[in-house]
Amino acid sequence: MTDRDTLLALNQAFYRAFTNRDAAAMEALWAETLPVSCIHPGWTALFGRDAVLTSWRDVLRAPTGITVEARNERVTLHGNTALVVCEETLGGAVLAATNLFARENGSWRLAHHQAGPIADARADVEIPAKAPRHLH
Repeated sequence: MTDRDTLLALNQAFYRAFTNRDAAAMEALWAETLPVSCIHPGWTALFGRDAVLTSWRDVLRAPTGITVEARNERVTLHGNTALVVCEETLGGAVLAATNLFARENGSWRLAHHQAGPIADARADVEIPAKAPRHLH
């Protein structure tokens, strides 16, 4: 399995733990010794494993479950760190999400998660397939 395949599988495991409200599975994904952080939509930034995992336990204890799915996942490797940028679908809402993974003791672990709303796509704005070579 390539790093890219592993990261995509871990990203899916993150959303599966979220949907299944599985606190143990969520906790297992997060780094234990590396610094971690998380920014839930509308929240202030959380720093440290205890604060981040406490927030996830609170989110996962919500009385009604939320089905969360990742789509349009894109992996970018940066040595011993990697970004998985994707869209999260929660019911009718779509959020942009960034999940930062880092190698900890030889295994990829989640070090940061951030999600926030996406503006509705506009038909009059063309998004280039590739970034331009020169910026003006």
